[in-house]
Amino acid sequence: MEPTPYRIAVGGRFGRLTALAGAAALAVLVALPAFAGRATIEDLIFVFYMLALAQYWNLLAGYAGLISVGQQAFVGLGGYMLFALTVMAGLDPLVAIVLAGAIAGLLALPTAFVVFRLSGAYFAIGTWVVAEVYRLVFAQWKQLGGGTGTSLPPEITNTVFGIDWAKALFDVRTSAARDMILYWTALALAAGTILAVYLILRSRHGLALAAIRDSEPAAASAGVDNFRTKLAVYVATAAGTGMVGALIYLQKARISPDSAFAVLDWTAYVILIVVIGGIGTIEGPIIGVLVFYFLQSYLAGYGTWYLILLGALAILIMLFAPRGIWGYVSERTNLVLFPIRRRLIGPGKDA
Repeated sequence: MEPTPYRIAVGGRFGRLTALAGAAALAVLVALPAFAGRATIEDLIFVFYMLALAQYWNLLAGYAGLISVGQQAFVGLGGYMLFALTVMAGLDPLVAIVLAGAIAGLLALPTAFVVFRLSGAYFAIGTWVVAEVYRLVFAQWKQLGGGTGTSLPPEITNTVFGIDWAKALFDVRTSAARDMILYWTALALAAGTILAVYLILRSRHGLALAAIRDSEPAAASAGVDNFRTKLAVYVATAAGTGMVGALIYLQKARISPDSAFAVLDWTAYVILIVVIGGIGTIEGPIIGVLVFYFLQSYLAGYGTWYLILLGALAILIMLFAPRGIWGYVSERTNLVLFPIRRRLIGPGKDA
């Protein structure tokens, strides 16, 4: 009898446990609006959309090696497309969220052909410049308020698909029902983002990304098309970020160029979340967004001291735990909740 040949395995015991725990947590989160207060729902919407933004940036920078400081371009694009599609085209906001993401992805193509001519620090600055160009362009859009911005009319925010169903089922007011619909949408985006990133990294495209991150010349010599792989990731993250941006400004119901394309809110904070949690891991942004939320909840009232403490924490982590909180824990415990590394399994051995 011939021995079982060697094989490559990706999953493992902890991966199965993570799937079960994730399914249980997701079920609890789906049911949460039935008994949670409105303030809790609004806080969780914030946590979910910041988590989705962090996962997209982490995929872009932590795996593809594309350090962008201009992702606010696609947050703003998504927000403005939501307003255009609902106010000017009369579409339902939930449909507009999906279309806004698609439009952001399409506009990422010409953007990529500009910024991909740069590398390293020049690429990072180039993405920031592109975001500023978008901000200036949308500041000229008079139909959507120009430089001062505009608000969504109540007939749009109060007629989101599912509001009537939530009102009847939970016996709540329109505003509370709207928050429930936005909560479930944010939860779907966050959970869908984590799942999509996990599946990408487990696929051959994820293997190509890992090769590019380690060495682009070596990846190219192994047959990886570096440009097409990075372009696909850039466009995918732009589309996802655009959908999140549309959701953000559906919840806020008001948009302006300065807020929609703010580098601090939509890129700097996201980078901090990923750095604190652990860049290059799926678990890292989850840990990072929880830390960021609690710091903001308890320290935001201290004004500039809050930003000083947040920056000091990021510096300390970069000095003493360069791979972030999760990286520090994982190195010492060998714990991996989302297994994506390939392992060579010998004959007769389990994954």
